[in-house]
Amino acid sequence: MNVTRNSGLWMALLGGILLWAGWPSSPLTLLLFVAWVPLLYLADTTGSWKKFFGWSYITLLLWNVLTTWWVAKASVPGGIGAFLANSLIMCLPWLAYFFTRAHFNRFLSGVALIVYWMTFEWIHLNWDLSWPWLTLGNAFALHPNWVQWYEYTGAAGGSLWILLSNVLVYHVLLRYREEGRSTGYFKLAAAWVLTLGTPIILSVFVKQQLTLLHNKYNVVVVQPNYDPWDTKFAAGKEEMQLQELISLSQKQIDAETALVVWPETAIPYTVLEDQLRENLFLKPLWGFLQRNPHVNLLTGLEGRRLFPTRVSRFAQKLPDGGFVEGYNSAALFDSTSVQIYHKSKLVPGPEVLPAFLSFMGPVFEKFGGTMGGYARDTTERVLHTTNHTFNITPAVCYESIYGGYLSRFNRKDADLICIVTNDGWWGDTQGYRQHMQYARLRAIESRKWVARSANTGISCFIDPYGNIAQQLSWNKQGTLKQTLAAFVSETFYTRYGDWLFCAAAVSALAFLLILLYKVILYKKRPLKKSS
Repeated sequence: MNVTRNSGLWMALLGGILLWAGWPSSPLTLLLFVAWVPLLYLADTTGSWKKFFGWSYITLLLWNVLTTWWVAKASVPGGIGAFLANSLIMCLPWLAYFFTRAHFNRFLSGVALIVYWMTFEWIHLNWDLSWPWLTLGNAFALHPNWVQWYEYTGAAGGSLWILLSNVLVYHVLLRYREEGRSTGYFKLAAAWVLTLGTPIILSVFVKQQLTLLHNKYNVVVVQPNYDPWDTKFAAGKEEMQLQELISLSQKQIDAETALVVWPETAIPYTVLEDQLRENLFLKPLWGFLQRNPHVNLLTGLEGRRLFPTRVSRFAQKLPDGGFVEGYNSAALFDSTSVQIYHKSKLVPGPEVLPAFLSFMGPVFEKFGGTMGGYARDTTERVLHTTNHTFNITPAVCYESIYGGYLSRFNRKDADLICIVTNDGWWGDTQGYRQHMQYARLRAIESRKWVARSANTGISCFIDPYGNIAQQLSWNKQGTLKQTLAAFVSETFYTRYGDWLFCAAAVSALAFLLILLYKVILYKKRPLKKSS
């Protein structure tokens, strides 16, 4: 049975709407357990791969636009390009599934779809055009009590849960259409119900006891609330902004305060990282720390380093013949020294461009980026407080959506996750809400406290079970103080990272190799002569 053009269009639209309606911060998360069914139906009822590609592209484009439309508030051309490109890439696992169906039975084809999609998510976490915002496992950020087992699987487990549910419910519907209320139908229906319920029940039993490293200390996060389109980078207001950050911090700290956290690029100057002590504009900051020698300060800053020769493709040539690299950094200050981590998971476009897109550098520079892109750290750099209280996993901007990447810091004995971000570029939209909610999943995966400082909100503290202990609302200036514990418990996910994504990728490769073999074998078979 071939689907008609009108019904195909309606099914494609339905799939996109279901995916959007179930995404954070919507409370309709359960819709995601059936949201892929329209595309599964179209794969079975569309005879041409070109038509199926069109239907799947409509579904995925609608999902991208409705869920992440706010990206275009920073750059309309950049946002449109991201929607079109990301939706196109997302079609690849579905096209692979479409061709797989012709050479495998229904069960194995469903397994193939699951591992194809998970492989796509894994790749999308690990290349320069990375945009894993719509990783399916992120969808449970509003329901941390459903996914306490993320300490074993990470977000990949949530992706598997959603995909398996969709494949099973589709097969339940097919079995009902073919056999009615048969024994096989009831068995499949029972399997689907177990798939939905078992992970939630399991979450009740996996909350482990955490090992405390030492006494608890309080941490202060500051939310300055500077509009990045107007106030934050306005010339002539830098000194006022720095003084206000210091004043907000000073009002909250006490004798038990170990750490103060400021947001991304909170230092309102572009600074040479090897001359921070000599920088006259930073004298108020050093004065604040010298008055409070028991306090460490973690802040975002935009840094530069000078080199006599080109050290990377990100280095820009200077008029004097030297070169300069730029960084989006997190810096941990005490009263006499500073440790620096350079953001490594860079935003495609404004912060990094693959070499083949370098010609677009001037376009993205207009939207807060750099001509050559930021350089990055090549290793996970844990920041150690000099008051011997915390070993910090620094997550700058949207690095907090990379669970596997942060697990590598935690593997190096980090015991506190600090997120410094801006989130003001997109205004009062779903963007900053989704970003904050995703941080709850990082807490569960690592069983660590999260201290989150966001320039315009939402700043918050999240406990090791994904619960929000305190938060500041959007577009509000203020501070939060929370007593935190440094937990040293190592989770399975901390130790092995994205092992489930890796297993899916190996399985997907096996499917594709077998598929290729079958296609070649099919083409070599001689045609039977008609009698």
